[in-house]
Amino acid sequence: MCMRRSLVGLIFCTCYLASYLTNKYVLSVLKFTYPTLFQGWQTLIGGLLLHVSWKLGWVEINSSSRSHVLAWLPASVLFVGIIYAGSRALSRLAIPVFLTLHNVAEVIICGYQKCFRKEKTSPAKICSALFLLATAGCLPFNDSQFDPDGYFWAIIHLFCVGDLVSVLDFPFLYFYRFHGSCCASGFLGFFLMFSTVKLKNLLAPGQCAAWIFFAKIITAGLSILLFDAILTSATTGCLLLGALGEALLVFSERKSS
Repeated sequence: MCMRRSLVGLIFCTCYLASYLTNKYVLSVLKFTYPTLFQGWQTLIGGLLLHVSWKLGWVEINSSSRSHVLAWLPASVLFVGIIYAGSRALSRLAIPVFLTLHNVAEVIICGYQKCFRKEKTSPAKICSALFLLATAGCLPFNDSQFDPDGYFWAIIHLFCVGDLVSVLDFPFLYFYRFHGSCCASGFLGFFLMFSTVKLKNLLAPGQCAAWIFFAKIITAGLSILLFDAILTSATTGCLLLGALGEALLVFSERKSS
């Protein structure tokens, strides 16, 4: 069982790393600026793979009544917002910056649990939320590659995450790189979601949070080597503060589980 959990964790990290790097390559290097089409392609590939997985018996899909489908409509709208706003933000921001801002969604979730569900919050989790908020507040003033549109779409993206509890004239070589990358993005996005579900089903919340944190660290670190990213000492300090905040979040999850 321990070997199975470790294998699922490693598969999740691989899918997480490959998915973010591929999306960044399509959106930034290939400069594909049509996130609606990008989202549609990912949804099409994901839907086909989900149907195949259901036919093979890998996943179980229960039929739902019309009332249940209507109840899922708000979540569906938020899911569209997550992908669209996330694509717009990722095309303009460095991956470490994007992931750091993405973590603020945890603060929104924590605030909702504390204020509306009256759940008990540990001191470590409160400190984590404060560190993540401080990092997000400091980043725009210390980011040497500051892009207001990128930060705007990142804010829309994280709020959607928190609330969810064309004919193109391509050169010949570019044509294959683009379609190959988009196809890979669709497959990787599906397998990332699939491995995330398996990870959360097999592991305790604290262990799951630790694997997600590890995946973010290796993704952010490798992205600096592969894409243009200017990290000043101030920006690095903000990112390290955000990492400390998320490490505290992992600690609080492991302690409470």
